[in-house]
Amino acid sequence: MSQKVLLSAKEINIILHRLACQLIENHLDFKDTVLIGIQPRGVRVAERLKSILETDYHIKEVKLGYLDITFFRDDFRRGEKPLEANKTRIDFLVEGKKVVFIDDVLYTGRSIRAALTAIQSFGRPEEIELLTLIDRRFSRHLPIQPDYRGRQVDAINEEKVKVTWKEQEGEDTVFLVNK
Repeated sequence: MSQKVLLSAKEINIILHRLACQLIENHLDFKDTVLIGIQPRGVRVAERLKSILETDYHIKEVKLGYLDITFFRDDFRRGEKPLEANKTRIDFLVEGKKVVFIDDVLYTGRSIRAALTAIQSFGRPEEIELLTLIDRRFSRHLPIQPDYRGRQVDAINEEKVKVTWKEQEGEDTVFLVNK
């Protein structure tokens, strides 16, 4: 198994700041906008963006929630190993709000499809957008595209995009892993 560095910590930081600026362009004060990190890996991206928006760009009280999609996935109970659920934490109304789903890697689009179904349990958003750190554009199974993308990656199906975070794995890096 070999791996190639696609993004360093510095590049990830630059991309996250660019994505934060794009969000500000479209949502200004975030009064009617909420960020939803898709469990488990989208949460870290969402937390970083919230921190950048509040600390560096002085946006006050950005609402951030976490959405577990485990039981909404179309591959639930299909694998040999049972899927483990994460926690959903959405302590605000999404009814009439602009929701920005945040995930680390957009691959087949199935996680986003599950998220679209899961969010309906919390109300009917006015609009839903998708922000992803990495877009594997040639691997889609569903017609889902990000509104905001950090980096587009052309990877063949045998290759995997792996995102590591300082808080969990000790460093911020994006790898392309050959199995």
